[in-house]
Order: sequence, then C-alpha cells, then structure tokens
Amino acid sequence: MTQVFDENGTVVPVTVIKAGPCVVVQKKMKDPDGYEAVQLGLVEFVRPSRVNKPRTGHFKKAGIPPCRILREFQVAASETPLKVGDQILVNQVFQAKDKVDVLGTSKGRGFAGLIKRHHFGGGAASHGSMFHRAPGSIGASAYPSRVLPGMRAAGHMGSEKVTTQNLSVIRVQEQENILLVKGAVPGANGKYVVIKKA
Repeated sequence: MTQVFDENGTVVPVTVIKAGPCVVVQKKMKDPDGYEAVQLGLVEFVRPSRVNKPRTGHFKKAGIPPCRILREFQVAASETPLKVGDQILVNQVFQAKDKVDVLGTSKGRGFAGLIKRHHFGGGAASHGSMFHRAPGSIGASAYPSRVLPGMRAAGHMGSEKVTTQNLSVIRVQEQENILLVKGAVPGANGKYVVIKKA
C-alpha cells in the first residue's frame, strides 16, 4: 500500500496491483461445455520443469508459453469476442473511477482465541476478576447437555477466501499494467488476487 494525491490535493490510501498482462488460454462454449467463459492466464515467467504434463499439453494446444496462474471468468456471447492467444491489458478492462471487487486469500493467523478471532469483549480487568479472555458460558448443563453447532470458539483464523467489494479505481498506469485501488485488499504483499467489475 501507498498513498497518492487526487485532483483536489486530498491524500488517498491506495493498493498497487500489478494487473496483467493476461492472455486467453481457452474459450468455454455453451455447446460442448455447458456454459460460456474464458480462461485467462497471468503472463509471468515459470520454468518449464515446474509445469506438469497435462498442463504443458493444455498450453501447447493454445500455442502460448506456460502461465503460473489460470482463472476462469464467465462472459456473455454478446460481449467483445475473444480468441485464444489474445492479450488482455489493464486499460482495456478498467478505467479510473470504476468500482471493482477484489478476491484474495486472507493472511493466515494460525490458532487464535475468542477475542482476536470473534472480537469478544472479554471480562473485567481488575478487582480480583479471574475472567479476562475466556469464552464464558457455551450452553446449559442440564438441557440440552451439549454444545450447540455453530458456537463461536477459538480455532484457526485466516487463510480464507475473502472478497472486498466496491473499491474505487484511482488510477490506471497502462505502460506497467498497474492498477491503483482505493483502500486495502485481502492477502499479504506479493500474493495473487482476482479483480472483477463490481
């Protein structure tokens, strides 16, 4: 993340996203596949030895070099027709002031307690209290004599698929395929995200 100044001189916090270029690896059609979509690959160097045989054949059929990341996006037949091998640049899809949704995997926090994971308030901090960061009651003992499903408890936190919605595109830098999006996006620095029109 960084910050930029808008036309009014206001400081805007932004996330810098390297968005492409992407290439069309495969087209899914209604007749054989049952739905219409395009499979995009992020153009990024990957050693041929790191690509398994089925995926190598997939890329060879498309006539393009191997890509590290593949994702599918549904498209309507009425939209701009795309062919296998077409490059998609960031300025072809996004413009300044567009609203986008960003999908990513959140940072893993490991095993976390109630207060960190579910924002519980905790107990009193003074006067001999021994109830500080404990969960409190998790159900009656006589009836139903069990913990009901869905009870919020300590456990694994993070490493989940998260969507941040309605972020504004502040700036598009065509030469470097860079997108400046207002606010934060899920995941750690250098991780992969999917950007869609809101």
